[in-house]
Amino acid sequence: MHQTTSAVADTICRTTELGVTITDAAVDAQDRTRIFCEVLDPDPRCPNCEIAGQARDKADRILTDTPAAGHPVLLHVAVPRFVCHTADCPRTIFRANIEHIAAPRAVITSRTTRWILQHIVEDKMSVAAVARNLGVAWKIVNRAAAEAARTLVYASPSHLGGVRHLGVDEHKWKHVRGHGESSWVTVLIDLTPVIDGTGPARLIDMIPGRSKSVLKTWMNDRDQAFRDRVKVVAMDGFTGYKTATAEELPTARIVMDPFHVVQLAGEKLDRCRTRIQQATCGHRGRKGDPLYKIRRILHTRTDLLTDKQKALLFTSLTSHDGHVAVEIVHQVYLQIIAAYEHRQRREGKKLMWRVIKRIQKGLPPGLEELAQLGRTLWNRRKEILAYFDVGVSNGPVEAINGRLEHLRGIAQGFRNLDHYILRSLLHSGQLADRINAL
Repeated sequence: MHQTTSAVADTICRTTELGVTITDAAVDAQDRTRIFCEVLDPDPRCPNCEIAGQARDKADRILTDTPAAGHPVLLHVAVPRFVCHTADCPRTIFRANIEHIAAPRAVITSRTTRWILQHIVEDKMSVAAVARNLGVAWKIVNRAAAEAARTLVYASPSHLGGVRHLGVDEHKWKHVRGHGESSWVTVLIDLTPVIDGTGPARLIDMIPGRSKSVLKTWMNDRDQAFRDRVKVVAMDGFTGYKTATAEELPTARIVMDPFHVVQLAGEKLDRCRTRIQQATCGHRGRKGDPLYKIRRILHTRTDLLTDKQKALLFTSLTSHDGHVAVEIVHQVYLQIIAAYEHRQRREGKKLMWRVIKRIQKGLPPGLEELAQLGRTLWNRRKEILAYFDVGVSNGPVEAINGRLEHLRGIAQGFRNLDHYILRSLLHSGQLADRINAL
């Protein structure tokens, strides 16, 4: 079917979906495509008295639109202006409402905002790369993305809907010396899709700081329906998070994440090894020292070791009588891993209980690190054993933390925490479906 040149241009540039039609086009000296268009069916009613005014003239409003054929596009919209002749109306001249094209005082079209979010969220592009494609300043793209993120997250009633399993962890967002607690945030992850098998975990919020009061305030600000819906909260060994959750979500089951339990045991193993190293050799670990040579092997499960590594482990642990303490802590470390790896959670729970019970007290002298571990595990035994009943872990939380590290690499670091939080929510908040609905 034959179409006019204007109709073909409208089809290619999809300007009719904006409510405008193309009247002319040109390429400027900066290699940008300038499209001149008029508003289709403008509303002549006065925004004050809602009585139709008389056409006066047209004002040129320049907006950045989505790129065409790989080139930036500037949309010159001829916005009709009208004169209101109503006697008691305070407004004399007004423009036709074009909020369906762009928000008031915006310099980009509404669909360009959606285009920005799609490329940042789905294509993981940096703000600088998106700005380059649009031919606008970085701050314009960043502001549009941040405002849209606030709308999608904080103004959407469905953002926290369906959250039954919650993950809580700390995250260092700024690796700069001298900033202390200000460089830490508390991240909150929806683990429900992972447990239900419907999708990956998603970031639902980030809070400046990492303390009991920070998490307690956030939970207290949520509505009662959300607090009643959360059944399980997985976290690390930080007592502040545990206390805040117990006070604000009394019906939720608290789970101490297996990753952090194993990590804690591994830290005690390292401390024991370095202490014995100093006691037996009189110096820190060196290349030829028996305990230094097996520092990494000690953290590897026995069934993953080669025969050569097993022989080295055996030789190093038996080369000195003082190494027996390291051997004992190492065995406890492996038993904790074995409990978590057991195919039947009921049996794994029994194994973990035996380990905790055995090392809680009554250990002989020379096992200070193991005694500390025993006291910690005993104090948190309820949360540790809860994992074997509900099967919820903070593994997906650590995965999202890793993706946030990647985000900082894309952006070459952040200085503004608010921007970092909003960009993180766009990056790991599973917002693609809601962006497409904008």
